[in-house]
Amino acid sequence: MGTLYLVATPIGNLDDLSPRALRILQEVPLIAAEDTRRTRQLLLAKGIQHKRLISYHAHNQKEREQSLLKALEEGDVALVSDAGTPALNDPGYELVRAAIQAGHSIVPIPGPAAPILALIASGLPTDTFLYLGYLPRKRNERRARLEAVRHLPFTLIFLEAPHRLVEMLEDVLDVLGDRRLALARELTKVHEEVWRGSVSAALRHLDLEPPRGEFTLVVEGAAEVASPRWSEAELDRALRQGRAQGESATELARKLSRVSGWKRREVYERLRVIELDDGGR
Repeated sequence: MGTLYLVATPIGNLDDLSPRALRILQEVPLIAAEDTRRTRQLLLAKGIQHKRLISYHAHNQKEREQSLLKALEEGDVALVSDAGTPALNDPGYELVRAAIQAGHSIVPIPGPAAPILALIASGLPTDTFLYLGYLPRKRNERRARLEAVRHLPFTLIFLEAPHRLVEMLEDVLDVLGDRRLALARELTKVHEEVWRGSVSAALRHLDLEPPRGEFTLVVEGAAEVASPRWSEAELDRALRQGRAQGESATELARKLSRVSGWKRREVYERLRVIELDDGGR
């Protein structure tokens, strides 16, 4: 049984191809590439010649899947995208799923990924984030997608083409508000740029400097609004109601600590006081 290698390739700077990735590309008998011409250029630049390539992209993934699974029965296969990490925002994940179901090993070979590079250079929180890829082209669908994440506190990451960037940002401003963001373009290339500011300032900036190249956008998540702390009477009422409905002390403490502004330990203590008071009546 062959192994499917998911090999990350450079998104601009050829020096970003890791020695391990280079070795895998040299050794595997077959490479499935989103763009065979671009991959062939990369291989030639790295001194790899006469390598067997097969195209695998959004328009032929179904017909190619079975032939690639057959190839995996006979040996190893490397999957590469036209640039960056495969199976992110391309059909590669479907081949990965099919290979897993067929019992093959999946080995990711790390390397460049524009969403992660833009995130770590953005200056925005990196502990929790949500990658959303390209938003829908139709405005009502795009706004609906933004509305669905409007209240999430996670940093948001998008990709966008230059000719749709301004109208996309206008919807971001309208739906999400004037948040902090970073616009990253030409990452790892000579003219790499990461612009930081607010959404409204970005629109003014793009009015003076029309966008060129593919963009990765990193947008601040929604501000977490602290819930007002319940009064003691409100907490007591909820505790008595929960106990009357048969909820355990553990269930009540966990549930009410999330919504009341009281810590779980405090909820437990308050419940003991109530039970002592009620038991003495």
